[in-house]
Amino acid sequence: MNTPIEQAFASCANTIIKNLNKRNMEGYYCENSRECIEKILNMMPEESIISFGGSESFKETGLLDQIKESNYQLIDRSVAKTPEEHREIFARTVLADYYFMSTNAITIDGELINIDGNGNRAACLIHGPEHVMVIVGRQKVVETVEMGISRSRNIAAAANAKRLNRQTPCNMTGHCNDCLSPDCMCNHIVVTRRSGRAGRIKVFLVNEVLGY
Repeated sequence: MNTPIEQAFASCANTIIKNLNKRNMEGYYCENSRECIEKILNMMPEESIISFGGSESFKETGLLDQIKESNYQLIDRSVAKTPEEHREIFARTVLADYYFMSTNAITIDGELINIDGNGNRAACLIHGPEHVMVIVGRQKVVETVEMGISRSRNIAAAANAKRLNRQTPCNMTGHCNDCLSPDCMCNHIVVTRRSGRAGRIKVFLVNEVLGY
C-alpha cells in the first residue's frame, strides 16, 4: 500500500497533468521508475535517435541503461574528448528524435524551471529535438516559479556543484551565493510556461525521489 506521501503526490500529479495540457505539454503519472521506463519505451520506435542532457534522474530510473541495451541510436556526449567533438555531438543532439532531461523544478500550475551552466540542456528544451522527455521526481514540485528558482539555485545547483566538484561558493556553503565565479553553473535561468508545439514536451511525473 502506498504511503500518505505517495498518495498525496499521485493526487497532485493529476492536477499538474491537467495544467500541463493547458500549456500544450503532455503529462504522464508513473507509480515508479519501472512504469516510467515501460511507458517511454512503448512511445519510441526502434532505431530512433536518442540523446540526453546532464540528468541524474534519467540515470537513476535505469532508463539510460535500458536504452543502451536496446535497438536505438544513442548520441552520448560523454564520449567526446575535445571541445570540437563536444560541439559536433551537440549539433547532432539538436536533430535527435527524443531528448531526455529532468527539470530543476515544476510548479503545480505546470511551469518548468531550469538553471543551466552552458545552456545546452535549456537550448534543447526550447528548440531542436523532435520530442523532449522530462523525467521528474516528486520532490521537485513547488507552488510558484519563484520557489522553483530558489529550489534550483539552493538545492539542485549546490548538489551538482558537489557532484562535479565545481569551485563555486555553493560548493562550500551548500546554498546559492548569487556568484559570478568562473565555475558558476547558474548562467541561464529558463522558465517554460508553454510549449509552442503541442505535445512536443512530455513530462513524466514519477512517484519517487529522483535526482536533485
